Amino acid sequence: MALRIFETDPDALPKGNLFADDTVGRFHSGRQDENGVPVALSKWRITTGDPEVAAAVAQLFGGTPVADDESTAENNIEILTDKSKILAILDGPESITSDMKLWNSGNLVHHCDGVEFLSPDDLVGRPCHCPKLMEERKAAAKRKMGPAPSISVLFKLADDPELGAFRFQTGSWKMAEVLHEYDNALTRVGGPALVELSLELVEYTTKKGREVSYFKPVVKVLKSYNDAVADPKY
Repeated sequence: MALRIFETDPDALPKGNLFADDTVGRFHSGRQDENGVPVALSKWRITTGDPEVAAAVAQLFGGTPVADDESTAENNIEILTDKSKILAILDGPESITSDMKLWNSGNLVHHCDGVEFLSPDDLVGRPCHCPKLMEERKAAAKRKMGPAPSISVLFKLADDPELGAFRFQTGSWKMAEVLHEYDNALTRVGGPALVELSLELVEYTTKKGREVSYFKPVVKVLKSYNDAVADPKY
């Protein structure tokens, strides 16, 4: 499934130039502090339930595995890495999936592609009646009155593909705006691609003079993975 949010607001489209689904861990661009408040991170955070995987990624990217023995989560080992950029392998456009979701108290109450419902079964294919304009979509999502992007990136580590597949999940509107670029780039490669996954600093001043800074997740398609392996410089 792919987002269709630009069908209703084409002017908002930015102008711009297979793994098994089983995963051994997840990448995160944020975490919750001791009070449960979300905190954005400048370096990748990795979680896994496998001590051997935790030790391997810590050796590759820095950090120390910390296990939460009281957690019931599947990925209860956390590594706060030293890296804001890592090399990964994506197996074509299908490695990035996206839709729009609105959650309420842990329940999925709205699920669409921006134009039509994707669930439940009795609504699939029917108009979802989300706002047409991008800014209206964002405003509705901010008020918890409309869905936000749900983007999943499935990949392996270029430094150690044998570890298995990892997943990065994000609700970034900035990434949603360039998904078509990722799709085009991965399609041009025509097979496994070497990419850079990064947390990129964004800084700007609002019209009212307020300084804003945050880190956005970015996927940069570099080249065919097969070509990279054949390159003696890789």
